Amino acid sequence: MLKRLNKRRSAFTLIEMSIVLFIISLLILIVLPNLAQQRKHANKVHGNAMVTVVQTQIDAYENETGDDNVSFATLESNDYLTKAQVQRAQRDHIAIVNGKACRQ
Repeated sequence: MLKRLNKRRSAFTLIEMSIVLFIISLLILIVLPNLAQQRKHANKVHGNAMVTVVQTQIDAYENETGDDNVSFATLESNDYLTKAQVQRAQRDHIAIVNGKACRQ
């Protein structure tokens, strides 16, 4: 009779499984909003870094050529920025206004 009782007890009950699923659901509800915030923060930091990169390349171009008329096309054609960097800057709504890189 004891062997039979032990065999029945080896599986999880519906209540135990429900509790485990409830705990997992709570953890997901806690973690997901935090991940979204981290992603927003990372995008903001990346955007600021991209503005800095573009501004550094604008300054380098102006110092080397003496030309104040700078655009993304000029920076790309003179190998100050790569095509991927120009595309990313435009996707991040970075513009060059009066020789300064700024987000719009």
